[in-house]
Amino acid sequence: MTIQETQHNEIIVLSVSGELMGGPEALELNEKMNQLLDDGRKKVVLDLHGLERMNSSGLGIMINALGNFKQNGGDLKLAALNPRIEHLLKVTRLTSIFEVYDTVSAAIASFS
Repeated sequence: MTIQETQHNEIIVLSVSGELMGGPEALELNEKMNQLLDDGRKKVVLDLHGLERMNSSGLGIMINALGNFKQNGGDLKLAALNPRIEHLLKVTRLTSIFEVYDTVSAAIASFS
């Protein structure tokens, strides 16, 4: 898994690619999210267009991060899900918890 960070004004976009199947990948993403909060960065978009596979560990990291951002007055939004990841979120009914956007641009615009 790789994570690339870009900044659009006060919004951080994390582009995640590869597999998020627990282990070191999940820890890396969790640490990145916690670091953003520690740095006062509270508006984050996860660009998941390059994420090919994810399991319950990856879902848990994202759910935990969403809660942490909201508790600190921020938000975490998802964008550009591939069909496999979108199906996973629908089956687990997490589309009712996360704000999901077709594009990164739409997710960024939703913060204004």
